[in-house]
Amino acid sequence: MTATEPVGAVPAAGSVIAAEVPQPAPGATPPRTPLIARAAAELVGTTALVAVVVGSGIQATELTQDVALQLLANSTATVFGLGVLIALLGPVSGAHFNPAVTLAEWWTARRGGAGVTARELAVYVPSQIVGAIAGAILADAMFGEPLVKWSTHDRSAGNLLLGEVVATAGLILLIFGLARTDRLRFAPVAVASYIGAAYWFTSSTSFANPAVTIGRAFTDTFAGIAPASVPAFVGMQLIGAIVGLALVAVIFMRGNSDTEQPAA
Repeated sequence: MTATEPVGAVPAAGSVIAAEVPQPAPGATPPRTPLIARAAAELVGTTALVAVVVGSGIQATELTQDVALQLLANSTATVFGLGVLIALLGPVSGAHFNPAVTLAEWWTARRGGAGVTARELAVYVPSQIVGAIAGAILADAMFGEPLVKWSTHDRSAGNLLLGEVVATAGLILLIFGLARTDRLRFAPVAVASYIGAAYWFTSSTSFANPAVTIGRAFTDTFAGIAPASVPAFVGMQLIGAIVGLALVAVIFMRGNSDTEQPAA
């Protein structure tokens, strides 16, 4: 997020020069945060996110046999957990926790917008994947489950894959739409709310995240996904990210700011 100067303050010469340098969009990766700190934030944030998703799923199945209540408990915990993590770690790394978001930011940076560099991409994505695996193992450990047990929950049906395209496209549209309209300060609430809703309106319960998908293959519990289903899910999520960026380009198209004044 960008800082603001006190009203009426006289800018120093250095701040005038700095103002001429293109600034990143609000909510973009903070430029002065050391890369190791950002990598740690992505790893810890993704670990915590998957621990919330998997742990709440295990807890729900232990408390009730009603699948609807299980999903309600799982989605509610995810909404609150994700919102807190974005609010906490967003100022450090941008709180991606998602290779699809990181790839989309890298692409926008290549096109001249704000985003991560190729070097940052190469650090963020492995951190997210390692964090997701660690989160699943951590959740299993907390509930006395086998630390690593491949999921047997098959999610290969075509309608589920379509659900992942829709879920991921909507997520990318939301995040980059907020950035285009200078409203990323609402990201903790908006993104968490969207994911909570997408749990219910998508057939796949909205994984919308390649790293989380990989991590959830390591647990044979309520939130798990069979390893054989992972490649197709990840592929559809990447397609969804492309669709989302295309929608951002069309819906939030930059207008021509030069307006011609009629002659007197």
